[in-house]
Amino acid sequence: MDVGMTLPVMEPDLWAAADTLERWAVAVDEGPWSSLCFGERMAFDNPDALTLLGATAAWTRRVRLVTTVVVPQLHAPVPLAKALATGDRLSGGRLTVGLGVGGRDEDYRAADADLGTRTIAGLAERVATMRRVWAGERVVDAVRPVGPPPVRPGGPELLVGTLGPRTIRGAAAWADGLAGMSLDLDLAGMAKVFTLARDAWRDAGRPAPRLTTSFWFAVDDGDGSAREQVHRHLRHYMNWIPAEYVDALAATAGFAGTPGQLVELLERVADLGADEVQLIPTSADIDQVHRLTGLVG
Repeated sequence: MDVGMTLPVMEPDLWAAADTLERWAVAVDEGPWSSLCFGERMAFDNPDALTLLGATAAWTRRVRLVTTVVVPQLHAPVPLAKALATGDRLSGGRLTVGLGVGGRDEDYRAADADLGTRTIAGLAERVATMRRVWAGERVVDAVRPVGPPPVRPGGPELLVGTLGPRTIRGAAAWADGLAGMSLDLDLAGMAKVFTLARDAWRDAGRPAPRLTTSFWFAVDDGDGSAREQVHRHLRHYMNWIPAEYVDALAATAGFAGTPGQLVELLERVADLGADEVQLIPTSADIDQVHRLTGLVG
C-alpha cells in the first residue's frame, strides 16, 4: 500500500512563513511518499487549489499530485478542465483529480455557484463536459478546441470523494476509484465502503477501482500532545460546526499517538486492500513529515 502526505493548507499558521508549502512539497517529493495532496475550500484562508496545483507541479519532480477534493460545481467546467489539463501537463502526467460535491453552503455562495447543483448528478454532468474537453471536442463555438490536451488520453485519473452508497454507485459510471476519508478510523466501516466500491464498479462493467482513504494525524512521544493538536486543528478547520460538536468529535477523530502506533494502523488499513492512504496533517510544522520519513515506504 502506498502512503501519501497532504499539504497543511488548512492550518492557521500556514502563512507565517512564505515558503512553508514549498518546503513541504520538496520534503514529500524527496521522501518515501507516493503522493502530495491538497483540497479545496472557498470561504476559508487556504490557498486556491488550482493555483497551488501549478506551484506543486514546479516544486516537485516525482511525487503524484492529488486534489482531495476539487468541487466542480464551484467552477465553470470548461475553464476547470483547462486548468486541470495544464496542471497535468506541467507535472508530466502526475495528476490525480479527486472530485466531490462539497459539504458547505458557504463555499457555494462564495463562488456564486448554484446550490441546486450540489448533487452527484450535477457532479457527473460537469465531469462529462470535462471529459469532452480533454478528448479535444469543440464544446464551445471556437476556431480551435480548448486545450492543452492532458498527458493521459481521456484525461487524468478521477477519484470520487464520498462515502455515501448512492454516490459511490452513481460514480462507478465515470470515476476511476474512490477518494475516501475516515473521521473516526472505523476499520470495519472502511472495509464496508471498499467492498461497496468494488461491487459497484464490477456491476457497472468497469475495471476494479483504485481505493484510497485519508485521515487526520498527529504524532507524539506518548505524552498526549498529539490529541491536543488534532483538537486545535478541528476547532480551526470545522468552523461551520458548533464548537461543542467539534469538541466531542475531536476526542476520537483521526489518529493521535506515536509514530510506531501509526505504522501499525497503516498495516491494518493495508490488510483491507487499500491502494493508498493519504495522511492529513494537523499542524504546519514540517517536523512531523521528517519524523515519519524513516518509517513509511
